[in-house]
Amino acid sequence: MSGPHPTGLHRLAETIAARKGADPETSWTAKLLAKGPEKCAEKFGEEAVEAIIEAVKGDRAKLISEAADTLYHLLVMLAARDVTLSDVENELDRREGRSGIEEKASRK
Repeated sequence: MSGPHPTGLHRLAETIAARKGADPETSWTAKLLAKGPEKCAEKFGEEAVEAIIEAVKGDRAKLISEAADTLYHLLVMLAARDVTLSDVENELDRREGRSGIEEKASRK
């Protein structure tokens, strides 16, 4: 978590983690997670495509809305595979200060 005041993404990630054991009948997040990682990944992909469409169309408000949906579904997909937002942040920290070209080359 980043600092004493968690960001909106951290609060959302914490809520998603808390919903992992919730009743799928009362929680949309629990319902998604109960369907398994593959379904969570599918939903993330659908939302990402919707965000892409709005980016191409140029509708700022709709893009913001779809981006929020995409981030939510990314966090759900990560939670389905027991990957935390902190895990992703650690990877970003590891990459910081390296050029994208250099970083991509190091993965080959």
